[in-house]
Amino acid sequence: MTLQRWVFLRKLTAAASSSPPFSLPSSLSCCTHVLGFSQSAAANMAEEAKKLAAYSAVDNNVQNNQVVGVGSGSTIVYAVDRLAERVRQEKLNIVCVPTSFQARQLILQHGLALSDLERHPELDVAIDGADEVDAQLTLIKGGGGCLTQEKIVAGNSKCFVVIADYRKDSSVLGEQWKKGVPIEVIPMAYVPVSRVIAKRFGGEVNLRMAVSKAGPVVTDNSNFILDWKFEDVQNWSEVNTAIKMIPGVVETGLFVNMAERAYFGMEDGSVKVRKAPAN
Repeated sequence: MTLQRWVFLRKLTAAASSSPPFSLPSSLSCCTHVLGFSQSAAANMAEEAKKLAAYSAVDNNVQNNQVVGVGSGSTIVYAVDRLAERVRQEKLNIVCVPTSFQARQLILQHGLALSDLERHPELDVAIDGADEVDAQLTLIKGGGGCLTQEKIVAGNSKCFVVIADYRKDSSVLGEQWKKGVPIEVIPMAYVPVSRVIAKRFGGEVNLRMAVSKAGPVVTDNSNFILDWKFEDVQNWSEVNTAIKMIPGVVETGLFVNMAERAYFGMEDGSVKVRKAPAN
């Protein structure tokens, strides 16, 4: 069975099991069922698209005797699944370097060899997700708060590969992702850094607040995250450098001229590959 046909059958199964979450009068039940089906189908389609992208990236970029950087987020779960499957089936010798605590746990749960940049300072390939990818392969990352570790791992890899579903594919940054550019800052500096960014580049800068606890989000590095909601398309290389020079900024979620290729799982079950433009 082809992968595309398998995806199609999975969608049909999901549609058949779809049902309204609660009862409503008969005059509204049909609309509710259609809405529930639509939301469920869209969610299932996005998950299948993530899996398609992740599997394709692992199959095309990971080889025996490599050191692999493992990114963070929901899409990377499928990449680790496929990586572990290939290690078992093909008896591959693979060492994994995580970008976050979540990635570390995934590596251990799948029985993969865990390492770090102290023991393996140069990686053969790093695979990670993105919140948005533009036509030039400029990325916004850091929706999950792991941008600094992710950029360090990607920057020490010979090849950096991005995996995402069709919802992350944009012609310009800000087209799909509306939450802004994440910026990791030293806690004592979040107010002055916010003021400088808003004054110099416009837009709105907000301290990211936690959902399940009181107070701000705290990164794995014990820092805060600012989300800069920019207003206009920028020269992202210049903006990235300028923001990083502000005292108190640790790193930005702008990944400029870093990704070599991106794999997008599409709605029709195909995978679109975008390569970085030639310099």
